[in-house]
Amino acid sequence: MYAIVDIAGKQYKVSEGAKLKVASLDKNAGGNVSFDKVLLTDNGKSVKVGTPTLKGVNINATILEHGRERKILIYKKKRRKGYQRKNGHRQGYTLIEITKIKATTGTTKKAPTKAKKGKPETLKEGK
Repeated sequence: MYAIVDIAGKQYKVSEGAKLKVASLDKNAGGNVSFDKVLLTDNGKSVKVGTPTLKGVNINATILEHGRERKILIYKKKRRKGYQRKNGHRQGYTLIEITKIKATTGTTKKAPTKAKKGKPETLKEGK
């Protein structure tokens, strides 16, 4: 079973036991976190697509660690002007492990049909 989930504005394909790096979350390492913006689920037999999200589906995960990516260098230069700028950036991330994809399947009730207005039809005998 897998699901497409929206975490901090980005979409990830997750399955149980998967580890992924997401944008920094404000929770401590070892803590649990739950995501409810699930866009799609697939259990091998049926695919459910939300409009835009599915109700009653949660993704539970455990935070393994916080860290920072490798440094990305930004270098700017304008030729013949003596202008050079060098800058670096390290993006923070949180490593999470998906523990459970929980889908609650509630019974769906059909809306009652409204009776038609007007004269009721009667059977005509004859002919």
